[in-house]
Amino acid sequence: MKKTIKEEVDNKEFTDECNAVLMAVSDALYAIGGKWKLMIIIAMARGNKRFTEIQRKVNGISARVLSNELKELEINGFIIKKVAVGYPVSIEYELLPYSQTLKEVVEAMTKWGMQHRYKIRTESHLEISKKKAK
Repeated sequence: MKKTIKEEVDNKEFTDECNAVLMAVSDALYAIGGKWKLMIIIAMARGNKRFTEIQRKVNGISARVLSNELKELEINGFIIKKVAVGYPVSIEYELLPYSQTLKEVVEAMTKWGMQHRYKIRTESHLEISKKKAK
């Protein structure tokens, strides 16, 4: 017998499944959360490998924040830092195969972001029209 929606809402205890979902989302947000990490990965996937190239493509990120985000991406196994000894020293960042596991996440976020932007623009346009009609 199926539970009604009201019964499900009244049962506020966390089930093992709910706890597993919360833990999985928490882990994902730890690894790729924040404003910059996915944008850095996207910029790198488009061929930007050097620090300054990445900084130019990711609008608004400071050098300090980019440096920290690159370190965290490296710790989580998404990128690797390659240092070529010589003069001058050359540093490049490279996506590791594990970064490909984010492809569906990026696609879903892109689709949702476009949908959300359209919704916000449409609603704000409707609000302006309502104000003008008054």
